[in-house]
Amino acid sequence: MANPVLNQSPNAAINKSILSRYLSIPQPEDKIQAMYVWIDGSGEYVRAKTRTLDFIPKSPSELPIWNFDGSSTGQSTGSNSDLYLYPVSIYRDPFRLGNNKLVLCDVYDHTKKPVATNNRYSCLEAMKLAADQHPWFGIEQEYTLLDMDYRPFGWPKGGFPGPQGPYYCGVGADKVYAREIEEAHYRACLYAGVNISGTNAEVMPAQWEFQVGPCEGITIGDELWIARFLLHRVAEEFGIVVTLDPKPMPGDWNGAGAHCNFSTEAMRKPNGIIEIEKAIDKLSKQHIRHITAYDPHEGKDNERRLTGKHETSSIHDFSAGVANRGCSIRIPRTVSEDKCGYLEDRRPASNCDPYKVSEAIVRTCCLNQ
Repeated sequence: MANPVLNQSPNAAINKSILSRYLSIPQPEDKIQAMYVWIDGSGEYVRAKTRTLDFIPKSPSELPIWNFDGSSTGQSTGSNSDLYLYPVSIYRDPFRLGNNKLVLCDVYDHTKKPVATNNRYSCLEAMKLAADQHPWFGIEQEYTLLDMDYRPFGWPKGGFPGPQGPYYCGVGADKVYAREIEEAHYRACLYAGVNISGTNAEVMPAQWEFQVGPCEGITIGDELWIARFLLHRVAEEFGIVVTLDPKPMPGDWNGAGAHCNFSTEAMRKPNGIIEIEKAIDKLSKQHIRHITAYDPHEGKDNERRLTGKHETSSIHDFSAGVANRGCSIRIPRTVSEDKCGYLEDRRPASNCDPYKVSEAIVRTCCLNQ
């Protein structure tokens, strides 16, 4: 019997084996497909389009600057719609394979200034200033899978699954939904060249997490955005929707975050715990600034998530502790024992812009700005 939830999406009804017939057609040796990917006007989602190139690019600087209709992505007006795509990073394409590429791009307006959602521009400036401290980041990206009615995938229609408890890192058909998407996404990231370091099923059923890092400097933003693109693209084929909403289900259900692990070279050296404690003190004095930077709506999304319940701190108060998932900043138990390592900022929302998150941390902890 066909799955009625999957059949709600036209994509799920398409016979994918037919596509493989066409993808197996030999590609001309002097042509590749380059899919340009960029952040749209929402600051949360990506757009993409493809062009043909007659060479295999080795670096972003070799790629042509392109343009698009910004009025259709919430980034310009119809009377002055052209915006520019500046390639910044290249990845292997796990969908088209061969020499085909994914190209992450910055967006600039007609005056060649960064648009409002181009937070990479300012982030890169901060990372260059802090380069001698070698800031490393790892982000734990939580997300929720939805059906086409925007209900968590696999949840009973008109009802709810059993209470949270058996789902985190769960195994079994009654505990885990759509592992296929997680597995496909993991392999796509590895092929593309994303430094994905792990995955797990999360506390709320139909919720998952993947981790990107460690990445130094600007790379954390680049790789997390491409990993998000790959996730949406994989789920598209299964007819399932991915949401990065930080509280997709109200009530007694966990929200979704993008916990950010951070360290400098000094923190990673013996007795680096002293530098970690200094960084925490600096973060404690800039709590409002960081809350504002940690979701696209300047804290309004995180208000629904950071309640002090469901493994979160209160949005109104700063706190820190060892192995405490109810704090703003968690010092992992191993870090406390080893006296060096990293800190975990648990405040960023799942729909945060990693460029804004990493920039705020670097400016506070490394640059004293």
